[in-house]
Amino acid sequence: MLQRPPRVAAIHDLSGFGRCSLSVILPILSVMGIQGVPVPTAILSTHTGGMGPVQFRDLTDYTVPCLEHYQRLGLTFECVYSGFLSSEQQIDHCLAFQRAYPEALTVVDPVMGDNGKSYATYTPAMRERMAELVAGADLIMPNMTEACMLLKLPHIHEPIPRSQAKSLLVRLSEMGPNAVIITSVPLSMGILANVGYDREKNAFWLVECDYVPVAYPGTGDLFAAVVTGALLGGDSLPMAMARATGYLERTIKVTYSYGADTRFGVMFEKTLPTLAQPYDFKSYQVL
Repeated sequence: MLQRPPRVAAIHDLSGFGRCSLSVILPILSVMGIQGVPVPTAILSTHTGGMGPVQFRDLTDYTVPCLEHYQRLGLTFECVYSGFLSSEQQIDHCLAFQRAYPEALTVVDPVMGDNGKSYATYTPAMRERMAELVAGADLIMPNMTEACMLLKLPHIHEPIPRSQAKSLLVRLSEMGPNAVIITSVPLSMGILANVGYDREKNAFWLVECDYVPVAYPGTGDLFAAVVTGALLGGDSLPMAMARATGYLERTIKVTYSYGADTRFGVMFEKTLPTLAQPYDFKSYQVL
């Protein structure tokens, strides 16, 4: 039994303004009783979503020396959790973290694009090699755009039936990870949902999302961080999905009620305390 909080090596960028990546991941994990150890892949003045030219510093030369220092210290991690990468070489660095901590839960958020488009910083070579990182993961959490990229499919714009959602989940799991969550999937029964698959249990899950007519940056980071913290805290996959969906939905609705500038991200500071309260989550169901 651990005599300390679980540790997560969080390999993500740090955007100074805009509430995304490490600036939201670290407080989420802390409130959930997890020690987040930041391993920044890049530093940005803001996120890249509409706030003008961004000051960007690539930290490709930092990741491996950071890992080597942690190994010299004899540090162990219960989770290696990667997200936005700023160069192809950083895929190798994430793989090095995975190899260094083979017993750790390996979570990959394959941050490559959204709304049917690749992010400008993601090269074709990086998209191709993301499959290597996914292959070594225990859990991956792509959005629909990223799921299609990983499977080399045209982007799916229209709502899909449950059977197709299950097919996508299985095909992604066949790339290596035991568990897969696809976020914000429009289903043909007229709902938006997060869907998940546990290959070991051969179980498919669905958590419905209330639709709010607005989009904020960083919501995928919040969702993935809550799922990661919940799994390390002992939740099952559907419980973690439900906890993350409920928290994100609550946070989006609070932010929307204030009419805040969408570029500034969600007001998660107002809802953070709810993550430490007794379990209050949206019900999950079998997909």
